[in-house]
Amino acid sequence: MPETTKEKLFSLTLFSTRVEFICQAVAAGVDEVIVDWEHIGKSERQAGADTQINHDTLDDLRHVRACTSARVICRINRFGQWTPSEVEMAIEAGADELLLPMVRCCDEVESVLNMAGSRCGVGILVETVDAIHQASLLAKLPISRVYVGLNDLAIERHSSNIFVPLLDGTLESVRSAFKQPFGFGGLTLPDRGHPVPCRLLIAEMARLNCQFSFLRRSFHRDIQGRDMAVEIPRLLQAIEQAHKRTPDSIAQDRRELEEAIHIILSRQIDEDRTCLYKASAL
Repeated sequence: MPETTKEKLFSLTLFSTRVEFICQAVAAGVDEVIVDWEHIGKSERQAGADTQINHDTLDDLRHVRACTSARVICRINRFGQWTPSEVEMAIEAGADELLLPMVRCCDEVESVLNMAGSRCGVGILVETVDAIHQASLLAKLPISRVYVGLNDLAIERHSSNIFVPLLDGTLESVRSAFKQPFGFGGLTLPDRGHPVPCRLLIAEMARLNCQFSFLRRSFHRDIQGRDMAVEIPRLLQAIEQAHKRTPDSIAQDRRELEEAIHIILSRQIDEDRTCLYKASAL
């Protein structure tokens, strides 16, 4: 069994089904690979949002499992009548861990834990208002990890900015409830990141003692033309350095993060006002 996220300072968790890319990433220092089955109801829920919807398959999971000894995670669909068959298929195909998205209550998680038994881990995505409110109860369950999904949480809260939970105390409150490995957001190369610089997200993850984060769309875009064997260690070094900051540096990075998010919010307000003005002039 591959080592768990608890045994590392920080794990990089890659979304991919591309065998050659996965092999290069794992050799460079990526710890885990996610095969993403979540699609049921996602197009409707995320309509108009700048998100990514994958349609990975059972064969994708088998191919990924066959190509790497790294930990393989399968994000299944939100809880529903399809869950028992998805759990069985994912475990049969070699998943070390399942990720359950759009959690709304403890009963859903307990059901998946019972289905999985001791055959694999079960992690959850906290990305609904219900899950936020039940964080302390969810934390009592024997889950393998917790990830706060900022995109879906913003949609559910009718917010135009996914980073608001970093400002209003929501993320810190949820973090304090869980002892399990915790993550949020996504990372890319340390010198990239838009609209919030990656270095500031790394700093916040270190401040909140996060143990993992996802490498998704931004990473796939920014790594093009670069050497994975150079860039992954550079990212890991940036994370390690963030954990060694002085209290003054931590406070300064937090101020810069808040300023960056406030700038985004101000721009969105200006854009909304412009749209309203144009609409009223028609």
